[in-house]
Amino acid sequence: MTDNEWDGARYDDAADFVTDYGDSVVDLLDPRPGERILDLGCGTGHLTATVADAVGSEGDTLGIDASSEMIAEARAAHPDLRFDCVDATAFQADGAFDAVFSNAALHWIDDQDAVAERVAAALAPGGRFVAEMGARGNVASIVGAVRAELRDRGYDAADPWYFPTIGEHATLLERHGFAVRSATVFDRPTDLDGPDGLREWLAVFGDSLFAPLSDDERAAVVAAVEDRLRPERYDPDSETWTADYRRLRFVAVRDESASRQT
Repeated sequence: MTDNEWDGARYDDAADFVTDYGDSVVDLLDPRPGERILDLGCGTGHLTATVADAVGSEGDTLGIDASSEMIAEARAAHPDLRFDCVDATAFQADGAFDAVFSNAALHWIDDQDAVAERVAAALAPGGRFVAEMGARGNVASIVGAVRAELRDRGYDAADPWYFPTIGEHATLLERHGFAVRSATVFDRPTDLDGPDGLREWLAVFGDSLFAPLSDDERAAVVAAVEDRLRPERYDPDSETWTADYRRLRFVAVRDESASRQT
């Protein structure tokens, strides 16, 4: 899992769009009464709660996340639901799930083979894996501006995310015994409200990019990034920044006929 310092309350305040856009991924999941569903990378648990409502009292949900801060926030917000702090690459299922759901989490995980293996092991035969994640080119202008400013100061930032093409990720899923039923990549310009919207986005998601910097250096880089991106990414009339999100959304099923690496 890529190292990032998570603050659940700040995440809900500055990145509530993650949950808002995630509602359509829940629609794609189409959770049904009585199903047992795992939310991988559940964050503060709001979409887990939406899924729990759909499966009803006869169903079961479990949210997992590697961040203890996120899990604490999820448990406080949804005390009647079950959440575990566990790395998705090491998760051991306590029985088979009908589906694994993930929104805006997979791209934070370094070892994609391990997580695909764990998901396949957690699913019942024919179970579905439904997810949305960043695609190749996601937030490219923001990352490009940060890297340019870091280079000017003598730093070389590592890429903190896994943003694949459809072909790359579909091939990985097939290698672990999944049949990919649908996969699509689409641009989703995402509003970051307020004059500090980009600054807040970088504060929530950018720790890995800024890891080598002191606090003063980080503040200087953020201000310079704002200056670089303001002409194309900021509307002064609405006081809104627009991030150039590009998403990969897929539905895959555990293929009973395929051999899996489990």
